[in-house]
Amino acid sequence: MVDAGKQAPDFSLMGDDGKPFSLKDVRGQQVILWFYPMADTPG
Repeated sequence: MVDAGKQAPDFSLMGDDGKPFSLKDVRGQQVILWFYPMADTPG
């Protein structure tokens, strides 16, 4: 669990453009991460 305003741990994932994205590549920049619980989505 990461609290609001705290530094997020590094992670990597595939972007919607098909290119890899890593949080370490944007360290020092302002970034908004949006997470939502899967249980609150239809399907």
